[in-house]
Order: sequence, then structure tokens, then C-alpha cells
Amino acid sequence: MTPKNKEKQLSMILLNFSHPITEEQKAQIEALTKKPLEQIITLPVHFDQEKPFLPQLRALLKEVPFTPQEWQTAPILVNLPSYNYIAALALAELHGRMGYFPPIIRLKPVRDSIPPRYEVAEIINLQSIRDQARQERY
Repeated sequence: MTPKNKEKQLSMILLNFSHPITEEQKAQIEALTKKPLEQIITLPVHFDQEKPFLPQLRALLKEVPFTPQEWQTAPILVNLPSYNYIAALALAELHGRMGYFPPIIRLKPVRDSIPPRYEVAEIINLQSIRDQARQERY
């Protein structure tokens, strides 16, 4: 493995289903993950309420230039859409493609900011939470 390939494997790719990520938020993500953010793939969510959401989500995900192998091996981080139904569908679809739940970012409002601004509050490791919850089954 060349140093360049090794460096690329250590970076993250953000699938952004929400508002644009600012440079400040990007720096916060990199600080929290301790990995560079190599790429941000913006997936604008503007779904037709009169049509089923799953076909619309799948059409949106066709814009992601990943092979089946890349879906399973790329270091993916997700900024979920704010609409809960679409977020739930996105997690189910991503889990199916990736084989695990992706980590997600949680944004929070910056107190007293005018105009409103958001900062990265935490990275939530959904797969770890799922794995821990399985222990409650026994």
C-alpha cells in the first residue's frame, strides 16, 4: 500500500442529507473523528409528499458514485435529513448497503447566535449503540 493510499483510507467521506456543511463544522468533525474529511457528498432532500419516499431515496442515493464494494468498505459518516421518516428510511437503506449502521453527526444550535448557526455536538456511533443494545436481549 502506498503512503497516498494509506492516507486515503484514514480519511472520512460525509454523506450530507441536510444543510451545507461550513468550514467550521468540517473542522469540528475532523477534530471529533481525528480523521480528515476527504469528501462531502451533498444529497439535497426535497421529496414529493404525494409520492412514496423509498423510491425517491433510492433515486437520490444513485447520485453517490460508490460501487457495492465501496459501500461496504468506505469510511462513511452521515449527516441525516431532519425529516424523521426520510431519516429512518435512509438508515435502513444505508445499513443494507453498508452492512452496518453508519456513524452520524449531531448538530446543535450555537447559543445566542444571530443569525442562527449550528455546531457539531457529537459523532454518534450507531453500530456501537446497536451492538450494546443486543446485550440487553440476553
